[in-house]
Amino acid sequence: MHPELERRVAEAAAVLRAGGIVVYPTETFYGLGALSSAGDALDRLARAKLRPEGKPLPLLAADRAQVLAVATLEGAAARLADRFWPGPLTLVLPARPGLHPAITAGGATIGIRVPGSELARALAAAAGAPLVSTSANLSGGPPPDRVEALDPALRARVDHVLDAGPTPGGLASTVVLVEGEALRLVRAGAVPFEDLQAELARGGALPAGPGAGRGPRR
Repeated sequence: MHPELERRVAEAAAVLRAGGIVVYPTETFYGLGALSSAGDALDRLARAKLRPEGKPLPLLAADRAQVLAVATLEGAAARLADRFWPGPLTLVLPARPGLHPAITAGGATIGIRVPGSELARALAAAAGAPLVSTSANLSGGPPPDRVEALDPALRARVDHVLDAGPTPGGLASTVVLVEGEALRLVRAGAVPFEDLQAELARGGALPAGPGAGRGPRR
């Protein structure tokens, strides 16, 4: 990573560790983030985004170790992580106890991924914990692929913007609920569901077909 970007990442990570809200780039769009352990910041983030109550907040992690700090990752889910992480695949996994209710929306699962963006992974690593990874738009609005596209009302409510130029855009992360050795599609996205099914079939699991499931939205 370029030294100037490293400096910007360190600056944004310091804001996160202090309990702030940061806009940062992912492998698809700009995300709106706070530390998963910063309760006040999570509450502020939901209000800043005008996010309806009762919707869980997805997370991204720097690596497998950060995932394991907040979720159980084993069996079919671990095989999918081995194959598709880093990348735009969000796995809905059993949550560890003690997570802030804004992340789980009172449920027993969380959605989490190790992103394809080196910068986003570096930010989570420097911050020291998984980050919220919801798109940096007001609820219902289009996700921004550059800082200039941020809604002015949202930008006024955040503490820091990590500008690294345009992001690729495209499809958001695929979201799947992993239930033992089975798989349920929550949201279609950048990773085709058929590819996930094929990966599990190679490992001997019998994935479930697409269907409605409860999980995080970006």
